[in-house]
Amino acid sequence: GKKLGYTFNNRNFHNVSLGQGQEVVAEQALDLAAQEGHWVILQNIHLVAKWLSSLEKKLEQHSEGSHQDFRVFISAEPAPCPDSHIIPQGILENSIKITNEPPTGMHANLHKALDNFNQDTLEMCTRENEFKSILFALCYFHAVVAERRKFGPQGWNRSYPFNTGDLTISVNVLYNYLEASSKVPYDDLRYLFGEIMYGGHITDDWDRRLCKTYLEEFIKPEMLEGELFLAAGFPLPGNMDYNGYHQYIDDTLPPESPYLYGLHPNAEIGFLTQTSEKLFHVVLEMQPRDTSVGEGGVVTREETVKALLDEMLEKLMDEFNIAELMAKVEERTPYAVVAFQECERMNILTSEIKRSLQELDLGLKGELTMTSDMENLQNALFLDMVPESWIKKAYPSTASLGMWFADLLTRIKELETWTGDFSLPSSVWLAGFFNPQSFLTAIMQSTARKNGWPLDKMALQCDVTKKNREDFASPPREGAYVHGLFMEGARWDAQTGIITDARLKELTPAMPVIFIKAIPADKQDTRSMYPCPVYKTRQRGPTYVWTFNLKTRENPSKWVLAGVALLLQ
Repeated sequence: GKKLGYTFNNRNFHNVSLGQGQEVVAEQALDLAAQEGHWVILQNIHLVAKWLSSLEKKLEQHSEGSHQDFRVFISAEPAPCPDSHIIPQGILENSIKITNEPPTGMHANLHKALDNFNQDTLEMCTRENEFKSILFALCYFHAVVAERRKFGPQGWNRSYPFNTGDLTISVNVLYNYLEASSKVPYDDLRYLFGEIMYGGHITDDWDRRLCKTYLEEFIKPEMLEGELFLAAGFPLPGNMDYNGYHQYIDDTLPPESPYLYGLHPNAEIGFLTQTSEKLFHVVLEMQPRDTSVGEGGVVTREETVKALLDEMLEKLMDEFNIAELMAKVEERTPYAVVAFQECERMNILTSEIKRSLQELDLGLKGELTMTSDMENLQNALFLDMVPESWIKKAYPSTASLGMWFADLLTRIKELETWTGDFSLPSSVWLAGFFNPQSFLTAIMQSTARKNGWPLDKMALQCDVTKKNREDFASPPREGAYVHGLFMEGARWDAQTGIITDARLKELTPAMPVIFIKAIPADKQDTRSMYPCPVYKTRQRGPTYVWTFNLKTRENPSKWVLAGVALLLQ
């Protein structure tokens, strides 16, 4: 632009910021510019959705017969969701598009966080040392919480819209508090940042704990004694000027890795694997759906589906006869009640599977008209995905159809064994339940009944044994042995009986059998314990089951930042 003589203060350059009735000004500028060969910049066109069709017509009108130097530049904010894509196709097709992506990685994010301030900011507080240290720690905290979401559910259970406003307001609060008090009010500051400024976005209790833990690690009295590390290999800098801090980031911040967030390198492997699996899935779904007869003995899509359907119908057992089972039980113990509930849920699921498969079978034979539900079922079977109508009646799972169905048969078998004589299995497969919470609650109920304790004053104690399920011949006198749990973010060291660092590439190592028994809540030992959330799947979030206290020699905050959890799959 400058080379050609177009500059901001020049008469041949029209800059219009839209919104507040500027559309008329924009139209006049376009007409003049098209005639004279001027340049026009239209900013924030996302604010004038209704006017965009007029703009499209205007540009089309000037596309012929206008001055050869005439140019139009348009800017808009990214749309929050696909429904808000309002720029007309005609404008998009005829333009050269440039996007400004948000920065990725800690390096770019930390620089960007610091860019919200300048040398004047750093000098505005009378308590210079404290203000600068906490401001830099806040910038690091801001970069970490924003960028951590790329690790999926191991990063945050849910995705939150943290923004630069959270950071700048926090710095204003910091300034006001430091100016007003003689001591640095660390607790108050952490509460304001963690529960209100950033915490205001957070809706999940475990995410709230994570946010709070970061602030406890980053903002504490040790920060003024030069003993604080924001990450391994990255100490909090001393007193510098504004450019000095930017230089410090370039010189000192280690290269991008999960360690900068307090996560184990496995977190990245897991997240990259899931991303690539998603990609392959999309590619698979896009392949042509030709159902005509295969050439040269190639099996058609319909033959594949038919074979799978027959096999599934053959393997599915009869439904549980609940009335018969109830007649067998003398005493309706809490465990028996759980067994009945599980059988009922299983019946609902298996009857839906049978119904939909038999219906599709008739459709494939031509005895029924194919409906969209049948089409969807056929596609799911062909693509090895669990059909939608089954998912609705099932338990959370991330498995493909083949593995899901094998898992379903195992679940049915476990239930059959248990309801054979209603004696508790020597070790219970906790993941085999629709509702694992109900089984864990039953442990508390049966102990409470036996000892005459009030149920609301009970808690579960988890002792991780050194053995596997095969090593147990009978259940314990009280409580239950459970198996089938995995740890993500760390591993269990059976020899020393504590949580320890994960081994590289072992993403979800299996746990030994866990002995779970009920105790009065006030007898709980909480020292050197990490309260570990248990989830049904790696999706975490809404699949939360319970909290198990696990022994740790290291500070529990380490495992909070590493996103350590137990999984039932």
